[in-house]
Amino acid sequence: MAWNPVQYLKFAGERMRPAIDLIARVPLIAPRTIVDLGCGTGNVTRLLAERYPAATITGVDESLPMLERAAEGRESAPIRWCRGDLAGWAPAPDDPAPELLFSNAALHWLDDHARLFPRLYAAVPAGGVLAVQMPNQFSAPSHVALAEVAAGPRWRDRLAPALRAAPVSPPQAYYDWLATDAEAIDLWSTEYLHVLPATDDGEHPVVAWTRGTSLVPFLARLDVDLGRAFVGEYRERVAAAYPARPDGTVLFPFRRQFLVATRGRGR
Repeated sequence: MAWNPVQYLKFAGERMRPAIDLIARVPLIAPRTIVDLGCGTGNVTRLLAERYPAATITGVDESLPMLERAAEGRESAPIRWCRGDLAGWAPAPDDPAPELLFSNAALHWLDDHARLFPRLYAAVPAGGVLAVQMPNQFSAPSHVALAEVAAGPRWRDRLAPALRAAPVSPPQAYYDWLATDAEAIDLWSTEYLHVLPATDDGEHPVVAWTRGTSLVPFLARLDVDLGRAFVGEYRERVAAAYPARPDGTVLFPFRRQFLVATRGRGR
């Protein structure tokens, strides 16, 4: 998938809010090592560096354009940017285990969380924390419409491989997967009501939002003309589900799921 940092950052403020909420619930006072899995353009990684200025921090992402954008920033504390496969990530043999393993809006791109989360948690030392935020928007009109259009007769032959079952499990499942090795687990969900302004190019704001995220794997399988036609069908459904207000803004409810698990000591 070709990630576009410029498109993604059009809603940087709205995308940052869940990360700030997640960081606020991390119980660690001064972790020495932090890994940010799925760091993207590095905005959230820099927030971690501001909160924990003495920590050694590594940002990991699969997208080279995102990492190149991350590396453009000037850091008050050193951050190491690494390209890597999130599904297979593990600390390098010579690296210390991350006392904070952090992931904001990335792990929902991976399947089989029943295996993934225990494996990631096992990389955290005793007393360390796994902190994760994932969009849980898959039953909302923005995502249902996308799946319905892609599964339609015009598109299903091309786009069926991009269709997935909802990847995020109920909170109770994550508790069951991690509780055996946990000292404490904090689980919660938040629905943010984003007030999206009218776009400069006239695009529907929710379509502009999904162009930076959930539309990416579908458009990666289409040429420019077909992509334009696909987005046109999607836009019709989105506009009906999220009508513009009299002032031109669009209200966009967006649900996110959070997990902060502290690994038990002496295990």
